[in-house]
Amino acid sequence: MAGLLDRIHTPADISNLSFDELGLLAGEVRKEVLSIVSEVGGHLASTLGAVELTLALHYVFKTPEDRIVWDTGHQAYAHKLICERRDKLPTIRQLGGLSGFLSREESRYDVFGAGHAGTSVSAALGMVEAKFLQGADRKVVAVVSDGCLSAGLTFEGLNQAGHLNKDLIVVLNDNSIFIDPRVGSISSFLSRQLTTDLAVKLQKNLVHVLRTLPRVGENLYQVARRIKESFIGFVTPGFLFEALGFQYVGPIDGHNIEEMVRTLENVKRIERPTLVHVITKKGKGYEWAERDPVRYHSVSPFHVLTGKPKKEKGGVPSFTEVFSRSLIQLARDNPNVVGITAAMGSGTGIDKFAKEIPDRSYDVGIAEQHAVTFAAGMAVEGLIPVVTIYSTFLQRAYDQILHDVCIQNLHVVFALDRGGLVGADGPTHHGVFDFAYMRSIPNMVIMAPKDENELQHMLKTAVDHRGPVSLRYPRGEGWGVEMESEVRALEIGKGELLREGKDILIVGIGNTVIPALRAAVDLSQLGIDAAVVNARFVKPLDRELFLGLLTEIFTVITVEDHALQGGFGSAFLEFLAEEGLTGVRIKCLGIPDRFIPHGTQEELRKMCGIDKDSIAKMALQIMRQEKMRKKGGWERGHA
Repeated sequence: MAGLLDRIHTPADISNLSFDELGLLAGEVRKEVLSIVSEVGGHLASTLGAVELTLALHYVFKTPEDRIVWDTGHQAYAHKLICERRDKLPTIRQLGGLSGFLSREESRYDVFGAGHAGTSVSAALGMVEAKFLQGADRKVVAVVSDGCLSAGLTFEGLNQAGHLNKDLIVVLNDNSIFIDPRVGSISSFLSRQLTTDLAVKLQKNLVHVLRTLPRVGENLYQVARRIKESFIGFVTPGFLFEALGFQYVGPIDGHNIEEMVRTLENVKRIERPTLVHVITKKGKGYEWAERDPVRYHSVSPFHVLTGKPKKEKGGVPSFTEVFSRSLIQLARDNPNVVGITAAMGSGTGIDKFAKEIPDRSYDVGIAEQHAVTFAAGMAVEGLIPVVTIYSTFLQRAYDQILHDVCIQNLHVVFALDRGGLVGADGPTHHGVFDFAYMRSIPNMVIMAPKDENELQHMLKTAVDHRGPVSLRYPRGEGWGVEMESEVRALEIGKGELLREGKDILIVGIGNTVIPALRAAVDLSQLGIDAAVVNARFVKPLDRELFLGLLTEIFTVITVEDHALQGGFGSAFLEFLAEEGLTGVRIKCLGIPDRFIPHGTQEELRKMCGIDKDSIAKMALQIMRQEKMRKKGGWERGHA
């Protein structure tokens, strides 16, 4: 039997539905999202909590003429579902399919791409100002989660919005949880003020008084209403946003569509900055996600009835798990070691560190800039801060790395999780620029382990070094190598010759080393003898090792899970130029000069030519060309 959702293709199709029908539609949307995500994986709890809010926004505002700017797109699957993409939703986060976030290339309803949190208020305010300069007549709404209130960028946008005094509407989706339990005095203030025993009791009493007052005593009634409003302003964040120049509205029930629609209709008429505070439940409508919204924030395919994953986790630990265990052990041995993350405790493994050594663990919220300068202050006093942030998120703190850490040559360890192609999260999350943005900064040491065993040794190396260190490692399981029980520091700037050879030199860095080794084995069966080096360090390079090898081998392939511009291959080319080695033929393999889409890591590595087969194919091609060159006298210009 056809449901309401079968009649919905665009937001305009919901405009004539009754409130009861909107409630039924919310149930169908929630069921559809749950069905699809349980099959293909993706973000779940955030969207389940924002279904009614999504429908209310599209019911009141005439999108895409009116602009809805979502802060981080993982709460917007329901938005995609009713915005011309229902048939494509099963392809979400798959190669060639829908993005898991907002994408302007994907739909006219996605007015601003959102992958990193904290951007929506600033972007929406820019759209508001453009509207006035162009003389346009449209509304602009920024939808932020409560977690985004730990992002300084959000408050920078709110501050200017209050100053400009234009009609920006900000909807605060308050669900008490973001990817990890929210931190910070501002974000926790939301729930703290609303849930104190006094606040709850007084609000109930005031509501009862208002309902029982006789209407004939209109003056008394208005006085009581003003008392209630003053009280609500005291026990809610209203006064905070009013101080920033916003009209505060709420809090309202984010699962009561009628209440939200009527509130938003009124807000549309306000010609000044307005913040609507909406209370929702993350994971709403699915028992397992309601119980554990952190676990069900992003999921692999799972059984709906039990909530259990369809594919059990393998026995090989992830790089993140090895990092976490190693950091805990190092911190036990050294009381100066502290761990810092920026709202990604579970993603980086700092959550486990926090359970073991809570007094030396810090989650600063979505505030990467603060995390780095906070670490710099600790380093000044002799502590050894390990700042554990995804490679793509640490980009937001480049200035602090340069000015606050490296100019002062402070001992701060940057542990960059998700280094390289991350897979389904796509271009906003691929950590493929860190070699380049770290390599240009004086005093920085940059290294990447070939496997999980080397990761523990490199972390020890970073903790023992006296200066800034960047240590990057990939997302996902390790290679399953044997873990050495004794952790040791490596010599800074020393690589490792893993395989001798005479025909071609393949130099890998990080997670491209083992594919390079395997490619060399395949090449040996074709009569090509390839030497393989684990570079270990991007900066400084092991010049002695490479100079020795290049006296015998004149053909080189470098391989990296990183952008070619400014990466390891670029560093190697600079080394050749500095040493005057003009007779070396070199091919650099890495991420080409374009943004790489979402897909599995295996698909994307093959697409970029850095998997085992691509390395072997390139080596074979180069050796064939060399053979033809020598045979045809290319050096003399006869080819």
